[in-house]
Amino acid sequence: MYIAYWIVAGLLALFYGYSGMLKVIRSPDQLRPMMSWVDRVPVPALRALGTVEILGASGLILPPLTGIALPLAPAAAGGLVLLQAGAIAVHLTGEDRRIALNAALIILAAATVWPAGRL
Repeated sequence: MYIAYWIVAGLLALFYGYSGMLKVIRSPDQLRPMMSWVDRVPVPALRALGTVEILGASGLILPPLTGIALPLAPAAAGGLVLLQAGAIAVHLTGEDRRIALNAALIILAAATVWPAGRL
């Protein structure tokens, strides 16, 4: 279970760290080819989403790695589940109906909630 957690949490942390950095650093014009929904979200909200993704990625990895504040790991995983639920809602309210990646991310993040609480 421990190895499976680290594999899934590591992949999620890489994905959310990269995605969050893009949202924090790049302009909406640069993000538009990858994320068609950026025009419907204000830039401060886009930056906040990126920050939340970076914090979630850190929360999956740092507490179990350091042994400090271990309850933050399942909280981060649960937060990422909620983040993706919101992402699905944003995709479905717009013209972009591609939610397969969001659904996969919800499943992976949900799969890390229980093991993270037992580390």
